[in-house]
Amino acid sequence: MSAGSAVLLAGATGLVGGLALRRWLERGDGPLLVVPVRRPLDVDHPRLLALPGGWDEKSIANALATRGARLDAYACCLGTTIRQAGSREAFLEVDRDLVLSLAGIARRLGARQALMVSSVGASAQSGNFYLRVKGEAERGLAALGFERIDCLRPGLLLGERSGHRRAEALGQKLAPLANLLARGPLRRYRAIEADDVAAALVKLCGRGGEGRFIHENAALLAAAGGD
Repeated sequence: MSAGSAVLLAGATGLVGGLALRRWLERGDGPLLVVPVRRPLDVDHPRLLALPGGWDEKSIANALATRGARLDAYACCLGTTIRQAGSREAFLEVDRDLVLSLAGIARRLGARQALMVSSVGASAQSGNFYLRVKGEAERGLAALGFERIDCLRPGLLLGERSGHRRAEALGQKLAPLANLLARGPLRRYRAIEADDVAAALVKLCGRGGEGRFIHENAALLAAAGGD
């Protein structure tokens, strides 16, 4: 990305978001990262502007102004579970409503690209509540007028989380066998390392072109390993 550019990164305290944050900060030519957070980040870096409680447009705009930075992209790694959120309504507030609220702010502040970590199978018409919410968030992004939208749709994420998710822990143990069985059209459902998703997110950010791009397992791995 060009000098003076910035990325609004949401979900930096989560699994993929934290890994993406680290990768961006390790790059000598990386963008300024404007990061709204609910709890403090254990990171200090000259290209990081953490905004505790700064989920509103004024806070984000002021942060950009203090550094004379131009917002080029919105990278969303927000995600929770119904168990963690406490109810379906609370889950919706994070995985759809907050995702789109920040996206709207980013677009109004000039971002041309939006990237979202979604889920394989996401569809606004899905009968599965989780996948339907992810699909609704993707559809909402498409209505905001971004020049380019990248929807990253991984399967089960492999990696160490700070919170305990029993179903995911079991899934991670079974992932090697499941991946062997997931061939052909089922390959898109393979489990994937969260760090590969983070690497793909960072490398896709700043890509040229216009339109909506869907990245599933094979495309994510290709993007993660590309230059």
